[in-house]
Amino acid sequence: MAMAALRRETKRFSPLISPNPIRYALGSTLLPSQEEACVGVRYISTQIVRNRMKSVKNIQKITKAMKMVAASKLRQIQTKAENSRGLWQPFTALLGDTPSIDVKKTVVVAISSDKGLCGGINSTSVKISRAVNKLNSGPDKEATYVVLGEKAKVQLIRDSKNKIELTFSELQKNPLNYTQVSVLADDILKNVQFDALRIVFNKFSSVVSFLPTVSTVLSPEIVERESESGGKLGALDSYEVEGGETKSEILQNLAEFQFSCVLFNAVLENACSEQGARMSAMDSSSRNAGEMLDRLTLTYNRTRQASITTELIEIISGASALEG
Repeated sequence: MAMAALRRETKRFSPLISPNPIRYALGSTLLPSQEEACVGVRYISTQIVRNRMKSVKNIQKITKAMKMVAASKLRQIQTKAENSRGLWQPFTALLGDTPSIDVKKTVVVAISSDKGLCGGINSTSVKISRAVNKLNSGPDKEATYVVLGEKAKVQLIRDSKNKIELTFSELQKNPLNYTQVSVLADDILKNVQFDALRIVFNKFSSVVSFLPTVSTVLSPEIVERESESGGKLGALDSYEVEGGETKSEILQNLAEFQFSCVLFNAVLENACSEQGARMSAMDSSSRNAGEMLDRLTLTYNRTRQASITTELIEIISGASALEG
C-alpha cells in the first residue's frame, strides 16, 4: 500500500518537476520558442550582455594593437618621406609645377592605400582625382586615370572603368624604396601617352591632418614648347645646354627623372597620411569601445541585481507563506 501511495503522489507531482512545467501549467498555448524564453528569461539577458562585453573587449584589443602597429610604421615611413622631399624640390624649381598649363592629353595618377580602416583618406583622394579629371576633360581634351592602390581602383571602376589605363596594387607589401617606385614610373611612361601627369596624393602634415595635393609633371614636348614660347617653367631658361646632347634629349631625361622623384615622394607622403589616419581612427575606435564597455557593464550589473532581488523576494514570499 505504501508503494501504491508513492506512485500516486509521484504521478501527481511529476508535471511540476518535468523539464517544461510551464507548458503543463498553461496548456498548449505557447510555442516551443516562447516556452524557452519564459523558462530562461532571467538568465538569457545577462548571458547576452556577457557575450557582448566579451566581443567588445576583443575588438578593443584589436584596435589598440592596430594603433601601435600604425605608429611603428609611421615613424619609419615619415623619415623616408622627409628625406625624399630633397629629391623632387630641385626639379620643381628647374622645370616648375604649373597646373594651369592647357594640354590635350592629361593622365591623372590617383594614389590611395590597399587597406581600409584609415578614415576618409582614400575617399578624399578619389574625390580630388575625379575633380581634376573633370577639369581636364572637354571636346578637344582627353583625361584618363592611372590608379595606385586597391581602394581608389574599387571606387573609380564604378563610373570610370573605360578611362582607367593602368592599375597597381600592393605597393606597401615590401618596404618602399626608390628602386621599386622608379620601375613603376618607367612602366607608366612606357605604356601611357600624355601631355601632362597630374599626381593626386595626400601630403602628410601631422598625425591628425593631411593635405590633398596635386603635382603636375609635363611631357618633354610640352616643356620645350612652353620654354620656346616664353611660358613660366621655373629656372630652366637661366641655364645653358652644354655637351653633345640636344635640349630635347636633356628635357627627356629630366622629365623622366622628375616624374620618378615626384612619384616616390607622393607615395611616401600618402603612406604617412594613411598610417596617421589609421592611428587616429583606431584611437577613436578604442575610446568608443571603452565607453560601450562601461555602458554594458552598468547594464549587466543592473540586470544581475534585478535578478537577485527577484529571487530574494520569491524566497521571502515562500517563507512567509509557509509560516502563515
